[in-house]
Amino acid sequence: MSVVVVGAGIVGASVAYHLARCGAPVTLIDRGAAPATGVTGGSFAWIGGLGGDWPGGAQDLRGSVLADYRRLEAELPDVAVRWSGSLAWGGTPVGPESGEGRFRVGADEIRRMEPGLRVPPEWAVHTPSDGGVDPVAVTGALVRAARALGAQVVLGAGEVALKITGSGVTGVTSSAGFCPASTVVLAAGTAVPELVAPLGVELPIDASPACLVRLAAPPGLVRTIVAGPDFEVREGREGQLLMTVPRPSDGDTALRRLRAAFHGADGCRVLDCRVSARPLPADGPLLGPLTPDGSVYVAVLHSAVTLAPTVGRLVAQELVTGEAVGELRRCRPGSGA
Repeated sequence: MSVVVVGAGIVGASVAYHLARCGAPVTLIDRGAAPATGVTGGSFAWIGGLGGDWPGGAQDLRGSVLADYRRLEAELPDVAVRWSGSLAWGGTPVGPESGEGRFRVGADEIRRMEPGLRVPPEWAVHTPSDGGVDPVAVTGALVRAARALGAQVVLGAGEVALKITGSGVTGVTSSAGFCPASTVVLAAGTAVPELVAPLGVELPIDASPACLVRLAAPPGLVRTIVAGPDFEVREGREGQLLMTVPRPSDGDTALRRLRAAFHGADGCRVLDCRVSARPLPADGPLLGPLTPDGSVYVAVLHSAVTLAPTVGRLVAQELVTGEAVGELRRCRPGSGA
């Protein structure tokens, strides 16, 4: 078996790392000159396995998220999760009786956790197990580890296309030449429908715009992951905040909302603002063979950063053993899960 993984975002990097960790011959290829130059780099990167709206087969993967991230932290010293917990409000009320490590907290407890909030809500959902990562750093760590385990990494390859021979796919072509493979894993997000078009296959993958704003801020201004109805914000690193707004906007809009919500935010300033097109499969993650002979395997999902370690582990297991993995049953292309 030889595998080519197309796409060096966090999903492709995780699949390549886990394949290399299993001893499989693998090549990771991307048109970009560095890993995570696509949508991965514009992710808010909120890590959590509890709560939220998990579509389709993602429900079957959510229970492994936290354990897989902690495993990855132990395996790769350059992977670090900020386990800050989260506070969320503005959605469906959740009480302590709901279990799963989520707790309804009142305004006094919210003030204790986030003393900078000007007007704390009457209540919020606190999930202590949530955290955040630097998705570019995690992707880079996965790529370096895959290479150290023997994987070939081809970056700056330009446009990549499937090499179709008869009824099957025998590898990929790019400006770097022909790369043969018994299986090609497509982890290129919104580019995957175009890649598979020559096969006569249509995949229900939408491009969902997301705006990520980086701001310079006093250290500790935001202590948890704060998710209100008008924005989400967390400290990405000391002295720097990451913030999203519900609809793509500009950095000034995010800055105004931050200053209106937090004491001490008057001195904050926008460092950059990035709008990315997140791949959004209509029925949840798409993970599995796309052709009858298994020569093309698709790996497209949202939320990619949250699920990447789990997906990488399960996809590698499936490809190496040749046996279907139960957790991926409802993620198959065409399953309608």
